[in-house]
Amino acid sequence: MSARNELVKESATEMARQLRAKEVSSRELVQAQLDLIEAAEPRIDAFLRVSGDQALDQADAFDKRLAAGDTDGLPELAGVPIAIKDMIVTKGIPTTAASKILEGWVPPYDATVIEKIKAAGMPILGKTNLDEFAQGSSTEHSAYKPTHNPWDTDRVPGGSGGGSASAVAAFEAPLALGTDTGGSIRQPGALTGTVGVKPTYGGVSRFGAIAMASSLDQIGPVSRSVLDAALLQELIGGYDHRDSTSIPKPVPPLASAAREGMRRDLKGLKVGLVKELGGEGYQPGVEARFNEGVKLLEGMGAEVVEVSCPHFPYALAAYYIIMPSEVSSNLARYDGMRYGLRVMPQAGVEQTAANMMSATREAGFGDEVKRRIILGIYALSAGYYDAWYGSAQKVRTLIIRDFEQAFEQADVLVSPTSPTTAFRFGDKMDDPLAMYLNDVATIPANMAGTPAMSIPAGLSDDGLPVGFQFFAPQMRDEVMYKPAAALEAALQEQWGGPVFKDLKAPWLDGHVSGTTK
Repeated sequence: MSARNELVKESATEMARQLRAKEVSSRELVQAQLDLIEAAEPRIDAFLRVSGDQALDQADAFDKRLAAGDTDGLPELAGVPIAIKDMIVTKGIPTTAASKILEGWVPPYDATVIEKIKAAGMPILGKTNLDEFAQGSSTEHSAYKPTHNPWDTDRVPGGSGGGSASAVAAFEAPLALGTDTGGSIRQPGALTGTVGVKPTYGGVSRFGAIAMASSLDQIGPVSRSVLDAALLQELIGGYDHRDSTSIPKPVPPLASAAREGMRRDLKGLKVGLVKELGGEGYQPGVEARFNEGVKLLEGMGAEVVEVSCPHFPYALAAYYIIMPSEVSSNLARYDGMRYGLRVMPQAGVEQTAANMMSATREAGFGDEVKRRIILGIYALSAGYYDAWYGSAQKVRTLIIRDFEQAFEQADVLVSPTSPTTAFRFGDKMDDPLAMYLNDVATIPANMAGTPAMSIPAGLSDDGLPVGFQFFAPQMRDEVMYKPAAALEAALQEQWGGPVFKDLKAPWLDGHVSGTTK
């Protein structure tokens, strides 16, 4: 394996160290990633577009700044390349939310998180694929193409952020940004063996994140290590006056918590095992890896107690009323009038604005998006609002109380991230409920606004990654970073290295032509 291929397998933290030590340049890092993207994409399809020229220009600008000694105020990850989920607005780079209705739209502004990424001198490698408007659990609902799981290209990478997770898992990028509305960072993290974090709602600005369900959406990091995720969340987090839901408090000390956890001393920490997130419906290999992880936490001094969150079983049903209701409202803006796709009515149909809007939305939205819009309109309609939407909001309040009571008994809560490992393409496309059940363990955190993260817990009996999920109290994200980093370190000692050592990645051996899809 070439030195360049070894470079792309390093953690973002190690890349940053080498940059500061001038052992490598940002241009060399970016070029190594672009070469790997070229080799991997015929098999993975993680990217909707690669912004290679811009990334190299950004790398050159950082290298000049570093050479001039102008490093004051730069975050630790400065100069390290990153990929961005195509749900996040980027000035000058097409942003489509993987939908035909936004095909070709080039934003005139940057999201707040992108402003921070650029200010840090982090080159943007490109925009990653997703389920259309982040609505899906497999990245099969993209209007352009499905993304493939690097562990088995016949299987899905999860969703909606399968592109970001697969890019990081396949070594196409050391870091990525995603959005998490019901598990769209964490569930792909579990299925691809990556670290995925949903920060506290309001802890990272949503300004410039294309809205799916505004009370649930949250931008967060995707990485190959807990420390990398901590550093990236610190960089993008913080108050933003342009986001009315942004929390006016400083970012918690996430990286220091992760580094403390790497010492593997959890004495005094109470870990709550969520009774309702396990058992029937959970793959035996998933539960086995999860239980092994719990034993490792105990071995490092943590006290494990069982906690009950009795309303968690109702979270999925309530979510699929609240989320579509907000989807139907947020997606009303895509009408062909101001930007994006415009389709005129067929010949013989009256050429009115209403008919143009109808034709545009029929052509521009995919089946899953239409399904959720219809569900949302129904839930909000006269005569059904109180029975459906109002009741779902009451369930949401009960879930918040479940978390509050559980955190009176434990410092951090744990569960499997996804009930199963990655499934094959098409297995659940004809059964929406089966697809929705993939998020049964991740949805409660979005409903309550609590932070949560998934880390690799090893491989199931089928040789595919399993995710281990941590929950922390609101605005206390650092509480989950310490045990997550500790478990990561313990697991890596047990495995003899990161889970990625078992990934068969032929694209790392040089340029790959053709496809194995």
